[in-house]
Amino acid sequence: MNVVTLLPSATEVVFALGVEPVGVSHECDYPPAAADLPAVEYSRVDADASTAEIDRQVQEAEESGGVYGVDVDLLDELDPDLVVTQGVCDVCAVDEVLVEDAVREIDANPEVLTTDPHSVGDVFDDVRSVGAALGREAEARELVASLQGRVEAVRERAANCEPKRVAVLDWTDPVMVAGHWVPELVEAANCEYDMAAVRDPSTPREWTDVRAYDPEALVVAPCGYDLAQTRANLSDLTDRPGWEELTAVQEGDVWAIDGNHYLNRPGPRVVDSLEHLAGVLHDGFETPSRDVAAPLSNRSAVR
Repeated sequence: MNVVTLLPSATEVVFALGVEPVGVSHECDYPPAAADLPAVEYSRVDADASTAEIDRQVQEAEESGGVYGVDVDLLDELDPDLVVTQGVCDVCAVDEVLVEDAVREIDANPEVLTTDPHSVGDVFDDVRSVGAALGREAEARELVASLQGRVEAVRERAANCEPKRVAVLDWTDPVMVAGHWVPELVEAANCEYDMAAVRDPSTPREWTDVRAYDPEALVVAPCGYDLAQTRANLSDLTDRPGWEELTAVQEGDVWAIDGNHYLNRPGPRVVDSLEHLAGVLHDGFETPSRDVAAPLSNRSAVR
């Protein structure tokens, strides 16, 4: 079966079920073999720009045809039987409407499977759906059972930890508080997350709202950014009025997590994200490696 996956999380699911896609998105980089596969779509936004400039480019692109484009000629050449796309966010990856338009232009008549996860349960449902489309139902059941077991293990262990008031930011200019599955991950780690509910979209928030909430622990994980990019744009937060007054800053409980690979990627590694969150929020868990999470304050550095 020729499978094309047009977002990183779908690529991870397909690989985890034992199938290698014939084409992927330009952002697909895990497992490492994915980075060598032909990219069927492309972005109209400069990912190396500042956070504010990326936000401006995204808004401009959305008004003039969308953030992403599809290489229809390459898609036709790959002759897909299945195309996996998404409907959760047209800023994060190419959306289903553009994909369906492209499919109508090629000779093949592939099934188009749209993932639309807004919770951890939705992610597991997507694994099952992809497994069914691939004829890998047994592998999907086994994978989901393993992931669910790891979630429960974190819940049980975190139940003995002291809860904290937590905020996770998935963009810094403008400030955006992470929604969708992130509130569920924080709650599974036995912490409070009152700025967004499960399934809420990630939307811009006033900085005064963050100051009023006054998180005891702050995780900075911009969508699509690795740790180096997050550090390079940290002044988006540190230059804001009242930054030094936040409890998380004063207590030294501020962390960066690789948002590109973890918190913002709703595939199998959403459970890795939970384990990494627990590791930065509680002393009783293993602290993530420095290529996954980095302290942004002195006290965090010595944990």
